[in-house]
Amino acid sequence: MKRIGLFLLTNIAVIAVAMITLNLLGVGSYMQGNSLNLGNLFMFALVFGFAGSFVSLAMSKWMAKMSTGAQVIETPRNADEQWLLETVQKQAQKAGIKTPEVAIYDSPEPNAFATGMSKNNSLVAVSTGLMRAMRQNEVEAVLGHEVAHVANGDMVTMALLQGVLNTFVIFFAKIVAYVVDRVVLKNEEEGHSWTFIIVDIVAQIIFGILASIIAMWFSRYREFHADNGGAYLAGKENMIAALRRLQTMQPGHLPDQMAAFGISAAPSSFGDLFKSHPDLADRIAKLEQTPNEQLKVA
Repeated sequence: MKRIGLFLLTNIAVIAVAMITLNLLGVGSYMQGNSLNLGNLFMFALVFGFAGSFVSLAMSKWMAKMSTGAQVIETPRNADEQWLLETVQKQAQKAGIKTPEVAIYDSPEPNAFATGMSKNNSLVAVSTGLMRAMRQNEVEAVLGHEVAHVANGDMVTMALLQGVLNTFVIFFAKIVAYVVDRVVLKNEEEGHSWTFIIVDIVAQIIFGILASIIAMWFSRYREFHADNGGAYLAGKENMIAALRRLQTMQPGHLPDQMAAFGISAAPSSFGDLFKSHPDLADRIAKLEQTPNEQLKVA
């Protein structure tokens, strides 16, 4: 129920931000009588495409805390929390960023994630299951991987990419709907006909699938860089040991908004093209082949 509420709240915020932005920019309707105004359509697609990405980015830390129940460590209550804070502080300093908020969330599944709207306004969280299942040097490497995501600016980069993809999905879906409705079926009804609406929805689904393939390819590419950064921050052998440990575990589930920034993910039901993470064996092999002098963040 909480997840449904957060989903609705996010979409209400996206629509509100997009409508206000369109009004401020003075963008008129993209359907003018029987004609399609491509300029207005592009601005409509651009605003709605990026509104979704950046509202989600701006709300990401709050959404992460709400959806996972992550508790930010303000005053450490035990030696483990003290160690987590000190480790992230040390890694953030080495990576040249402001120390992220550090949180623990209660879950038997081993996972960790990073989120936040900028390098200096971020959150790194680990599950209680990961803390119990991994050795300290392996947890240190997982933290390094997540800090590397932050230092590499991955959250912002993914938001920008998703905004571009959203824009083209909306733009071309409505062009396809217009062509089918007005050119192929020769509908002369003004405004949006039912044919236009149905074709628009179907086209957005098809183009959205193609856009997801691009987004997931970039996500996998980004994971190799985060592993590289984790090896730089926590030691190459520790990073490899952590990845090998993950091979023996069932990947922990994360809400969709954080899944791409988790340390690992379950295999996609739709095939390799839709995986957010490379296979662990490929990640280990990539690190083993990387010379120590090429390990870095950002």
